[in-house]
Amino acid sequence: MVDGAPSRGSQWGDRSDAALSQWWTGFTRWLHHRWLAWTGVVITIIAITTNITNTGRGIMRVWQLNELGDPGDRLAIVEVDEPEPRAGQVLVETEAVGLAFPDVLSCRGEYQVPTQLPFTPGGESAGRIVGVGEGVDPARVGERIMCLGGGLSERFVTSAGGAITVPDAVGSRQAAAMPINYGTTWFALHDRARLQSGETLLVTGAAGGTGTAAIQLGLAAGARVIAIAGGERKAQICADLGAHEVIDHRSTDDLVQRVRDLTDGKGVDVAYEPVGGDVSQQVRRMMAWDGRFLVIGFAGGDIPNLPANHILLKNYSVVGVHWGASLGRDPQSFNRQMVEVFALAEKGLVDPPLFDPVDFDGAAQALQDLADRKTWAKVVVDI
Repeated sequence: MVDGAPSRGSQWGDRSDAALSQWWTGFTRWLHHRWLAWTGVVITIIAITTNITNTGRGIMRVWQLNELGDPGDRLAIVEVDEPEPRAGQVLVETEAVGLAFPDVLSCRGEYQVPTQLPFTPGGESAGRIVGVGEGVDPARVGERIMCLGGGLSERFVTSAGGAITVPDAVGSRQAAAMPINYGTTWFALHDRARLQSGETLLVTGAAGGTGTAAIQLGLAAGARVIAIAGGERKAQICADLGAHEVIDHRSTDDLVQRVRDLTDGKGVDVAYEPVGGDVSQQVRRMMAWDGRFLVIGFAGGDIPNLPANHILLKNYSVVGVHWGASLGRDPQSFNRQMVEVFALAEKGLVDPPLFDPVDFDGAAQALQDLADRKTWAKVVVDI
């Protein structure tokens, strides 16, 4: 007997046609209600599954560059289909995107890695997982993450392994400010320079994204930090971060002598130098015996020629810092670096200083301002 269905009785033949009709009507009504109930369950399961494994059938906005040039001139917002997470990937709803000088160089076609068009700037992203591909735990949906890649788009897909969980104590804007600047700087100070507590660290371009990261990570390592920046506002940023000494190069006639005075003539143990050009030529003269000159980049545009005889006579090392290439050789190093940086953030030792808030529509202008050196600290776009 079907639970809840009307009884057929013991003698089928004793029932009249009217009774049989009444029984059949009751049975079909019962079956109809059960079918609706089960249909509702199935629809609910499908809806939940669709939410978890979002196939990206919607439309989203993204900044794209289809012709090389300055970002303010070439970038435009376009509408494209949302991506679909493949096996081993997650779909992320973007909350914040960090911008960096390599984005400017890529827009111009001047970066060491050739720009593939169409190009979307923004190599650091933070957001929330809204869908997963095959092989990824559905329980990750809703998780706050940060990663390399993503970019200036409303949603993106990335590898599940590269999506690093963001602690509750770290906001999305702060998380988006960390990957490149703090990854590069952790690699530079700890893996390349072997910075020790009590050593003197010189930071040039100190009010920029990498510079502020170097100040904070240097202080966390127990180093004495000398920061060089241009202008009162930028000098104040460095002072607020806790640099022991701050030099405004715009109001200092002789940088080399100033640093020598601050170090009792010994020079600096580690120089973190992202500017290049004439700045590098001055910094090499500030190096201490057994010092490590870290070549971070050439934001000033000119690549310096450092004389080998000076390196020999002063007995210091010139150390290349190619963080991006290091990740290709040791992919897990990024995760290790971010674990260390997040641990410092939870202790209050790392808190990326951020430039004025930028919304999605203002991203191209913000990147142009970065190119024109009108920004300071880290530029982050809210999505």
